[in-house]
Amino acid sequence: QVQLVESGGGSVQAGGSLRLSCAFSGFKYNYCLGWFRQAPGSEREGLAAVDNDGDTYYADSVKGRFTISLVNTNYTLSLQMSSLKVDDTAVYYCAAHDGFCNGISGETFYYWGQGTQVTVSP
Repeated sequence: QVQLVESGGGSVQAGGSLRLSCAFSGFKYNYCLGWFRQAPGSEREGLAAVDNDGDTYYADSVKGRFTISLVNTNYTLSLQMSSLKVDDTAVYYCAAHDGFCNGISGETFYYWGQGTQVTVSP
């Protein structure tokens, strides 16, 4: 059974940095892990994804500011966020599916964490 547990959310001022982590378990073969976010009144947005073959995908909105990384040895996914903006305020979710990544469309991910709040103040 796949489990995803996020941590690391919180409050930060605009321009600052924050690192999210997702502890994962239960995969048997290949897998893709991603980060998504959803702000109040907005649709869920895919941010970045990485698979255990090392392929990565980024949304244009975060490319150059956010970095996704996967440490297979301790089963941890992270998202390093820098140059944060007020518009980055949202609930951030770790998500996954079996098999290699093929983009960051939310419809292809069927394992989801509980989410962690990120608030960026002016």
